[in-house]
Amino acid sequence: MKDILEKLKAYRFPLLILLVGVALMLLPSAAERDPAQENSLAEALSLTQGVGEAYVLLSDSGVVVVCDGAQDAATRLEIIMAVRTYTGFGADQITVLKRNR
Repeated sequence: MKDILEKLKAYRFPLLILLVGVALMLLPSAAERDPAQENSLAEALSLTQGVGEAYVLLSDSGVVVVCDGAQDAATRLEIIMAVRTYTGFGADQITVLKRNR
């Protein structure tokens, strides 16, 4: 038993790295899209004054919002703030586009 503990002690850093890697692999991935989350955010934005009809795409790298009211700077700012609060993404990861009819 003492020999096993000494061998484990000699390889403690590679084993620690292996355990951390396995733990990270077991965490849920942000790449799994949830259409219900996109729909609820789009619905909430659509109810906001000045936004109009909104469509939302969520990914692991950011958010895209396409809506009628994107041409107004104040509305764009409100959308970015709402999406940032809801998703936790920074303003640089949120894109607001004007809807083309």
